[in-house]
Amino acid sequence: MGVTASMVKELRERTGAGMMDCKKALVETSGNIEKAIELLREKGLAQAAKKSGRIAAQGLVRLAFSADGKKAAAVEVNSETDFVAKNEEFINFVANLADLALSSAVNDLEDFMALPYKDEGTVRDALNGLIAKIGENMNVRRFARFENPGHVYTGYIHGNGKIGVIVGFETEATAEEIQVMGKDVAMQIASMNPRFIDESSIDPEYIENEKRILVQQALNEGKPENIVEKMVAGRLKKELKETCLVEQKFVKDGDINVCQYIDNFAAELGKPIKVKEMLRYEVGEGIEKKEENFAEEVAKQMNI
Repeated sequence: MGVTASMVKELRERTGAGMMDCKKALVETSGNIEKAIELLREKGLAQAAKKSGRIAAQGLVRLAFSADGKKAAAVEVNSETDFVAKNEEFINFVANLADLALSSAVNDLEDFMALPYKDEGTVRDALNGLIAKIGENMNVRRFARFENPGHVYTGYIHGNGKIGVIVGFETEATAEEIQVMGKDVAMQIASMNPRFIDESSIDPEYIENEKRILVQQALNEGKPENIVEKMVAGRLKKELKETCLVEQKFVKDGDINVCQYIDNFAAELGKPIKVKEMLRYEVGEGIEKKEENFAEEVAKQMNI
């Protein structure tokens, strides 16, 4: 498979590696971007495999919760410009969709788009009507709904809707009782973007793959094979502390981690509390707007 300018551009944005390194990695992996990311990481040329890429799309995330906190929903709707994302009609539309997601029982986006919306037909009809009225393309990108027995949900919206977080706690406490703590944990997720809740929630295949990459990194650094295993164990532990929510340093008190913060709060309340679910939507993550000039610049430098 031939290496294109857009492939180099995507790999560069997802890894932070230089253009020439990205091109070489793509050539070595026959254009497989995921394998190229791993190759760059093995060589120590990528800071991290940022699957989201550069965030370019505009829009809003909105959350909705039942009065008792036992149900929650999130919706992301994209627009072409931030100007439209600040439009009152657009804002109300996204908020209404969050409420609709909360009250509906559908899980598939196509089914969600077919739900009735006020007196405007379906959600899709209402969206098309808004597009025609405002004159800018929009897209209902994704939604999620939570309602698990014994769970209470809290959340946090950051940046007027640029990031939305929902956290599900297994507890006998009420939503009101855990409101402050729940918001703190949701803010932690918004800020630090953990991939997992704890080590038990990590796919074993992910851990094995990370071990393989870290071993190759160490060997490429010229470390003796007899100490590589011990080094990798330490590096992996450090990485998991950064990617697991409960292991992260609590942003409001660096002397404790998130697990300790929750446990301390639960002890004062007198009711056990455990994080069981989390969702973090960031507007436009993984979506790029066209940047023709940049692509041409890459092509010129790479002689593609």
